[in-house]
Amino acid sequence: MFALVAALLFVLALVFEIAGLAVGDVLTVTTLMVAGLVCVAVHLMGVGAGWSVLKK
Repeated sequence: MFALVAALLFVLALVFEIAGLAVGDVLTVTTLMVAGLVCVAVHLMGVGAGWSVLKK
């Protein structure tokens, strides 16, 4: 799930970069890229994967 969110954030960042858009000082290409990288990191940690090593 986080990988899908990351992909959508990266696509949105690409569209913002190509169009030269920025929504204020908060929502820029850089913030979208960082949010996408955070989602990738969370996905690689296994959060939301539906399994655990400690299942009994």
